[in-house]
Amino acid sequence: MELLRPSSVEELDGGVFVHGGTEVVPLLRDGLLEAETLVDVRGVVPRGVSDGVIGAGTTLGELEVEPSIPDALREACRLAASPQLRNMGSLGGNLLQSSRCWYWRLDYPCRLHGGDRCHARDGEHREHAIFANDFCASAHPSDVAAALVALGARLRTNRRELRVEELYRLPDEADRHTTTLEDGELILEVELPDVEASVYLKAMDRKRWSFPQVGVAAARVGGGVRIALAGVAPIPWRIDSIEALDNATPLPRTEWKLPLARALVGRALAQLD
Repeated sequence: MELLRPSSVEELDGGVFVHGGTEVVPLLRDGLLEAETLVDVRGVVPRGVSDGVIGAGTTLGELEVEPSIPDALREACRLAASPQLRNMGSLGGNLLQSSRCWYWRLDYPCRLHGGDRCHARDGEHREHAIFANDFCASAHPSDVAAALVALGARLRTNRRELRVEELYRLPDEADRHTTTLEDGELILEVELPDVEASVYLKAMDRKRWSFPQVGVAAARVGGGVRIALAGVAPIPWRIDSIEALDNATPLPRTEWKLPLARALVGRALAQLD
């Protein structure tokens, strides 16, 4: 395997990007990702926070103590993973986390691996999705992604600008990907709008260092309220109000997530007042 260390974005030419390595290295180890060339992008991805713009190379550990960013994002970073992982994992990498579904992780021939069935739907799915779970029942694991969607943040890549929520797509028969990134496209910066108030609440199976069973980000932006959920759909899930939870389609062993989501959304909205 070849390791490249480009000094500029213009030098990028194929390969698998790696920054902190907290996502890519385990996938390589487990045989879920193959690469002939790894590209260390630490030298080309911006790092730090300035005037509401966050370099995608900024670590979650740096963001959790950054006073200039909204509360929801800071709290989402603080509640994500262990201190060691937060000090290694980058903002950009966190947004691109793969599914934690154990069928996908164990390399079952599920739909995300190009198969013809979602094994979780008929198998064990206690931690899986309660929305958009007909094709794939996996639950998106990123606290940070939900926070940024609720905040209405935007991304800049080496090719375009887009809203964070436009980074994600529901997989389907024609395209099994859960992001809209093209081959060779690299996240460089995240731009935050002016935020009046925000909050992130998270329910986990243990008190710390666990993926969200349900995460709720709420923000007051431009006079309106935006809500996004983690752990409830294959992608970060936007809802317009607490009533939108009535449209959930829980599987038999995910029904417990629905009253939990109602409680957390209610608390989050109350904290915005």
